[in-house]
Amino acid sequence: MKDELFTMMGEMPAMSPELLARMREEANRNLLRMKHFGEMVMNPKEPKVGPTPRQEIFRTNKSRLWRYESRRTIRTPLLFVPNLGISRPYIFDLMPKGSFVEHMTALGFDFYLVDWGVFGEEDNGLTVEDAVTKILPRLARKALESSGASEMSVLGYCMGAPLSASFVTTHPDFPLKNYIDMAGPIDFAHVGLFGKWLAPGVFDVDKYVDTLGTIPAEMVKMGFKLLKPTMDVSTNLNLWWNLWNPDYVSGFNALNKWANEYLPFPGEFFRQWVRDFYQQNKLIKGELVMGGRRVDLREIRCPVLAVGAKEDNIAPPACVKPLIDVVSTRDKEYVELSGGHISLIAGRGASVHCWPKVASWLAARS
Repeated sequence: MKDELFTMMGEMPAMSPELLARMREEANRNLLRMKHFGEMVMNPKEPKVGPTPRQEIFRTNKSRLWRYESRRTIRTPLLFVPNLGISRPYIFDLMPKGSFVEHMTALGFDFYLVDWGVFGEEDNGLTVEDAVTKILPRLARKALESSGASEMSVLGYCMGAPLSASFVTTHPDFPLKNYIDMAGPIDFAHVGLFGKWLAPGVFDVDKYVDTLGTIPAEMVKMGFKLLKPTMDVSTNLNLWWNLWNPDYVSGFNALNKWANEYLPFPGEFFRQWVRDFYQQNKLIKGELVMGGRRVDLREIRCPVLAVGAKEDNIAPPACVKPLIDVVSTRDKEYVELSGGHISLIAGRGASVHCWPKVASWLAARS
């Protein structure tokens, strides 16, 4: 009976060569997934970050100025101003072929990076005004001296944009050649969820700072995680599907290291940052005063480029673009690219779309 049943079964359809090849490829990828997963769990290695050679030019308290030297085929050097606190600056020089610093120096830009440092409880008295009128001017002057150039371009990323804009507008003696705002909020009426969470009737910044002093790194991390609660799930899913690819795994490990090294805020810096920028929106209103001088964005008269990211939920395009409407120059441009806040400066998308745009815009004006 069994033999009869067996002979009554239809023949199995033959598989196409393409399907067989895909099945073999997926089987091989599964083996690689398990291999790389085992290595990540059983033998984790510390990712190597910050590969581009650099030199410390100057240090003041916790802050440093780093120089990444190039062939200097571009006459005007670039001063890069990132956020203070929140995260470490090696994201801009994450890994070979995945580094904004490497990209710019390879094209002939001398690159100077402001490294604000890691602040502790002893720095709780540091304010935004101190960063703008005391720390940043020293670092900028040292960068100019080191370069031997007569002018310098400034690029502010994230919080570094309002900080650097406040610096260049209150220090008209600084020879500014070009100015770039990359994903930096200017009009805080359009900063999305952070703006709602930190609104005056919702968030008592004075009580918060008076109670905690330093704003702990874990609280900073929690705030950013809440912007996109499903981020960890989607990140891990993407990792699994790409776990067979050693290049993806090495990139993931480097980025994951950075994404889990949050930094604290000095208490008084956080108080002024929330009150003057988020709650009172003084920058775009022209009401912000630093070192006795009004921060007037109309004083930026050099060529200006503003770059926004369409999926940015930290500095949405609507809070970046207003810079172009305010500055007093005819040579100004706003560019909106695909991606989010981090993918604008790091990753495959940045190396294809954002970095070449910034570099070509600067080169034409340097």
